[in-house]
Amino acid sequence: MLKTLKAYIDLTRAHFFLAWPILFCSGLVLAFENYGGFSWGLVLKTVLISLFGFEAGLVLNDYVDRDLDKKALKPEDRFNLYWRLFGRRPVAEGLISSRNALSLFLVLFAATSLLVLTLPFPNSLYVFVVMFYSFAIEYFYQVKKRDQKYPIAQLLGRTDLALFPVAGYLCYGQPDMTALAYLVFFYPWTMAHLAVNDLIDLKNDRIRGLKTIMVLYGMKGTLYWVVGFTLLHFLVSPLFLRELGELAFYGFMLGFLLLAAADLYLLNEKSSEAGLKVLPVFHGTMIIYAVSIILDFVY
Repeated sequence: MLKTLKAYIDLTRAHFFLAWPILFCSGLVLAFENYGGFSWGLVLKTVLISLFGFEAGLVLNDYVDRDLDKKALKPEDRFNLYWRLFGRRPVAEGLISSRNALSLFLVLFAATSLLVLTLPFPNSLYVFVVMFYSFAIEYFYQVKKRDQKYPIAQLLGRTDLALFPVAGYLCYGQPDMTALAYLVFFYPWTMAHLAVNDLIDLKNDRIRGLKTIMVLYGMKGTLYWVVGFTLLHFLVSPLFLRELGELAFYGFMLGFLLLAAADLYLLNEKSSEAGLKVLPVFHGTMIIYAVSIILDFVY
């Protein structure tokens, strides 16, 4: 029983479970700010939508990659331990059958869909469209990066994460300039974050034959990618910052400083080990952004 529980914790990356609702709800509170009103019931509902929806995406990721992951390095590698608390790839290792993984995805997908259906129309339609697109593009990303000459999988695939807080906004708000500004602001961050992951996991990706940023462009090209998208992230930020209050502004400035420091460290060290050290900084900035938006609404 304990072994199975650990396997499901690794499959769902459960130790990150708080991050997804925080990011999702940052979009929701922006909608409350713009359209007025507040509902604890809607907050609870969006927390569950974000949790079940994101977990479904993670399970889908492992299900689609189940055969490739059998070629990966031993589960004790540090990158795997960062993402998976017990360091296992449970579907690839047979700890969870592919059938059970698919069943879990379908259960999470159904639960998310039922919750989305309880949203008022047309918000339910908006969120459904984003949800179906996100699962479809996640599948595309997992498959396309196995055979490509250009980083099409990366450029399109991570729009699912960029749309995640926007979906939170659409639970209450409308497709407006705030939603677009959040998407434009967050997308470059997802690109930089993805390349840092690729920088760390190069050995596994080569073994699996994946055409990641590191495999396609090497260390120098990957560092250009990370820094370039970080700079783009900074450059487009005024479009989004004008939608926020003073408290959020200071939180975002802190996030920018941390990202800049992380990029400088990567440029100096130029190694996968450096990537593993700065990855928590990237995740930390994401949480700082989201919490700043929420606190800005509260206070």
